[in-house]
Amino acid sequence: MVSREFRLQLKGYGLTTAEIHYRLPDHPALLQRYLWQDYDLAPDFPTLQGFLDFWQRELEGALHSVRVAHQRLIKPSEWRAVNGIISVH
Repeated sequence: MVSREFRLQLKGYGLTTAEIHYRLPDHPALLQRYLWQDYDLAPDFPTLQGFLDFWQRELEGALHSVRVAHQRLIKPSEWRAVNGIISVH
């Protein structure tokens, strides 16, 4: 059986990590960090947008900033022509 993650990667999804900084409800001057990771489509990031919408709607900690890193794990191979022969004994 093929995993959900592998099927998503074949559809073009990549591993997305978001570093979310938010204010503590009881101490708004303090920032807390939350790391979120899932497979998502760049550049619109619909899964991350859905999570952030849920956060703003259901959680008390006000969002301060979000930093996103994204990498497609399955992608076309890179080829380059090489002139010469290397012998390994």
